[in-house]
Amino acid sequence: MPKYLFQGSYIGDGLKGLLKEGGSKRVEAAKHLFESLGGKLESYYFAFGDNDIFVVFELPDHVSAIAVSLVINASGAAKGKVTVLLTPEELDQASKKSVSYRPPGQ
Repeated sequence: MPKYLFQGSYIGDGLKGLLKEGGSKRVEAAKHLFESLGGKLESYYFAFGDNDIFVVFELPDHVSAIAVSLVINASGAAKGKVTVLLTPEELDQASKKSVSYRPPGQ
């Protein structure tokens, strides 16, 4: 199953909810979110800096991952982005593909 990384920050009412409920409740909510789409939560970390949260999860497909990004960003409680994660084996496969490419201006 494909793996994804969500990097984001709580905003507005999301910050208020985090202060009220704490971190463990957010992890449980994330587990439920991914399970509702046939996936699973791998890890969930809070952090200092530009992003407040880093979440690694599995979902059956990219469409489900986009749905997660849309619902989180549309909530107004958090904002962030989803990145597709590749395994070393997938990179090995990609490096062996024959690709026809002409750089610009050549």
